[in-house]
Amino acid sequence: MNATINVNNFIEIRKAGLQALREALGPVGMVRFIQQYENGYGDYTKEKYRQPNLTVEEIDGILKNS
Repeated sequence: MNATINVNNFIEIRKAGLQALREALGPVGMVRFIQQYENGYGDYTKEKYRQPNLTVEEIDGILKNS
């Protein structure tokens, strides 16, 4: 790892941080660590009832047309 990191460059900081996590925790541990800081958004309970009741075929058709 590069010992000199430009702390004013967010890309360098992120790259060095991910590398340090991967080296210390391994790829799976790195992902699990990062997932702890993902807040998510919205209200799943309300939103799941707003979704139309679509079949797999209907969803496939929507995805193909978008």
